[in-house]
Amino acid sequence: MSSLPVLSEIVVLIRGGGDIGSGIAWRLHQCGFRLVITEIPQPLAVRRKVSFCEAVYDGNVEIEGVKATLVSSVEKVQSVWDRGEIPIMVDPECKTRSILKPQVLVDAVLAKRNLGTAIHDAPLVIAVGPGFEAGKDCHFVVETNRGHHLGRLLISGSAEPNTGIPGAVMGITEDRVLRAPASGVWNRDLDIGSFVKTGDRIGNVEGITVEATIAGVIRGLIREGVKAHHGMKIGDIDPRGRPEYCTTISEKALAIAGGVLEGILRFTKSSAWKSKQ
Repeated sequence: MSSLPVLSEIVVLIRGGGDIGSGIAWRLHQCGFRLVITEIPQPLAVRRKVSFCEAVYDGNVEIEGVKATLVSSVEKVQSVWDRGEIPIMVDPECKTRSILKPQVLVDAVLAKRNLGTAIHDAPLVIAVGPGFEAGKDCHFVVETNRGHHLGRLLISGSAEPNTGIPGAVMGITEDRVLRAPASGVWNRDLDIGSFVKTGDRIGNVEGITVEATIAGVIRGLIREGVKAHHGMKIGDIDPRGRPEYCTTISEKALAIAGGVLEGILRFTKSSAWKSKQ
């Protein structure tokens, strides 16, 4: 009988540290994998309280008991692992991959299109959301659309196309999303976790007021001072009115993380994995 792989010896590189990528990282970290997250120089996460990419700005961040720390080079990754934390690097082209040589690469950029990930980038490549074809661009794709197939691991084909309509929360879709009324710098009056009523002023873009479109709790806002473009998603109001949802990983992120975890475990018991050991 062959022994199972030691999960702490498996390096997983995750492209993208937004709320979905962070949910994946959090779940895999809890399972014992060694993780590295790569990001762009100025991340635009909306759900910042549950996004490890905030470490790019603040140096470190903690989400539900798991810490991530910004590192400037691959040589500093091991020391972060030794502390039981997740290293995050600014590496938009994912050049870190050629140095770390991870067994698993997860593309969680969620750009709705492939920005350069290839099936040969790692022994196992998993892509999250639309824009990838399993068996061609990657080995597996994980479905991200809310509904019956959310989190399902696809061994062929592609995830459902982006509808452009946010998933419903208490039956509310587009109205729960805040969008930039113009192009320019975002300035906030309120912060994540604040209760709002319809019509409350939340902030402005270039002096143009952004108002709450529904009543609830502000669950996400991009960082103040970031330059937004017209129509860009800059915030999210949760009509359920539960402030604790602002700082805890969403059910959607955890479902997608479950699909990624399934893909890794499927692979580690396959003949393809054994041939690479």
